[in-house]
Amino acid sequence: MVRLAVGTAAAFLLLLVTLIAAVTGTVAALTSSVGTEITPRDEALADIPADYLALYQHAAPLCPGLDWAILAAIGKVETDHGRLDAPGVHDGENFAGAGGPMQFLAPTFDSVVTEHPLPPGGATPPSRYHPHDAIHAAAFYLCDSGARHGDLRAAVFAYNHADWYVNKVLAQAEDYRDAASTPATSPDGWTIPVQGRCTSGFGPREGDIHQGQDLAAPIGTPILAAHNGTVINAGPASGYGLWVRIEHADGTITIYGHNHRNHVTTGQVVRAGQPIAEVGNRGESTGPHLHFQIELGGSPVDPVGFYADRGTRLCP
Repeated sequence: MVRLAVGTAAAFLLLLVTLIAAVTGTVAALTSSVGTEITPRDEALADIPADYLALYQHAAPLCPGLDWAILAAIGKVETDHGRLDAPGVHDGENFAGAGGPMQFLAPTFDSVVTEHPLPPGGATPPSRYHPHDAIHAAAFYLCDSGARHGDLRAAVFAYNHADWYVNKVLAQAEDYRDAASTPATSPDGWTIPVQGRCTSGFGPREGDIHQGQDLAAPIGTPILAAHNGTVINAGPASGYGLWVRIEHADGTITIYGHNHRNHVTTGQVVRAGQPIAEVGNRGESTGPHLHFQIELGGSPVDPVGFYADRGTRLCP
């Protein structure tokens, strides 16, 4: 947990630890892909809830030098990604006064969010008990504590001043990192477009037909091209807010809707797994998610079944 509030004492202690480590040569920056460039394979997905994983991946790029595995490891060690049934996880405080899934002291959390306004998607005002707010605040705190300079050991030590804690977090992060590979892909090259939680599915919905599968994830979460193809539309679209449509070699068309921002343009050739947009909440949407739609012969089909036929699970 974060034991010390951000302030002069914490800064002095962090500086002292960093200097000592530098002299003894015991600090080694962990080198790996940062942010969302690595997608965990089944072992990590089985342990990290999809909504938490999306938050870790979304928050990490806020700090150059920080990767999602460090955030995930802290979330695991502190509260088992919010699943721990103990005082101070969902409300109240533990014996040390910490609260929330990332175990912040109230003064520390308040100091961090004052210094670093959090991205949209959390509580108003920000709350250390809201996973979005807690995880993004943790990314900023780690960044200020050494991660920005590649010193992850010092950053984690600032989070909880104990060598055993640092070692446990770094070991857990390494486990998550070892469980990382390319984005989940079917044998014939179809990639999961977003690591998120499946919500509204394909089929009848409120007297209409929902033509795709919704994947809930925080605003800004990368959306990946499901397969190699050519962008045939990228821009505003009625109901979808902002969309991308990709035509693939066999005539299949994939649609990605409610986007916050697009990263591709019409006519652009893309590859499977390439970031093409960001999850948003535009158009006819009730919360941040990707509306993922697949059309065969001009008719929509169930994306979950489509992926299942190719030996891949769209929904973790």
